[in-house]
Amino acid sequence: MIYQNKTKVTTFVLSGLTDDDKLVPFFFIFFLLVYFACVVFNFGMVCVVLTAPTLRTPMYFFLFYLSMLDLVYSSVINPKMLADFTTKIRIISFKNCAVQFFFFEFLVVTESLLLSAMAYDRYAAICHPLLYVSVMTNKKCSGLVLFVFSIGFLQSVIQTCCVFTLDYCGPNYIDNYYCDVPQLLKLACSSNLSCNLTKILIVIFCGMGPLIMILVSYSFIVFSILQMKSREGRKKAFSTCSSHLMCVSVFYGTVFVIYLQPSSKTLGWKEKAGSVFYTIIIPVLNPLIYSLRNQEVKRAIRGALHKCRYRRNWKN
Repeated sequence: MIYQNKTKVTTFVLSGLTDDDKLVPFFFIFFLLVYFACVVFNFGMVCVVLTAPTLRTPMYFFLFYLSMLDLVYSSVINPKMLADFTTKIRIISFKNCAVQFFFFEFLVVTESLLLSAMAYDRYAAICHPLLYVSVMTNKKCSGLVLFVFSIGFLQSVIQTCCVFTLDYCGPNYIDNYYCDVPQLLKLACSSNLSCNLTKILIVIFCGMGPLIMILVSYSFIVFSILQMKSREGRKKAFSTCSSHLMCVSVFYGTVFVIYLQPSSKTLGWKEKAGSVFYTIIIPVLNPLIYSLRNQEVKRAIRGALHKCRYRRNWKN
């Protein structure tokens, strides 16, 4: 990406999460543990899906990529935030801010689109079980993933080029712990109308579009489940969707809380808490939700642990 250097601003100053020195050690330890858990859980989920013979279905194919996304997603903001806890002046260079912004937008939108692809997979499995194998082929699943990543990459390139070719003449204070669209657009001293329009269009097509697809898919899924005569069949069908539905609810619920609030010059603690949940907590929740609520994943994890224990005993 090529950025036209029209700005006097070469660095941005981040507000961070808190200025209270008493809270800094607690926050540092807490978010370090959360980041460590996120890496372990998502990497563990990736390994389980790759190695477990029982998880060779489209549902877990998409789950593999969701875990990969969350693994990288958590590493875009968390390390910088942890480093900022150790210094009084939290500075990020113009180029590093652009890089962080690009990867954050790419991963967030890609995750949103991937969740909609997973909803389509659940729709095909429950509403058309006899055609499921012929509909959700390996080629189609790979094509969906490629499409999702391509759209995520393209919109991120557009947004990054739009935001970082604006003029920034000062001030350079971002009232947040990472580079996000609303705060950056407020700092621009040139017209940001085109960037605002671009942001709205991307929210409509890459945010509301996938959500509508998810809601439509689940309306058909709920209708199909209610038509089932067997109570066990209804229970099994719902259990296969519950993990994904919880991930969708947490993801979109947090996004709406953060981005649908009235714009203000400064962020309150509620807005920052919502941002923390959105950027740091969600990536660690997704593998937990799937491992705790999905019986097949539980069995695969138990099988992997049993193999590790057996190999260790055999070596001893």
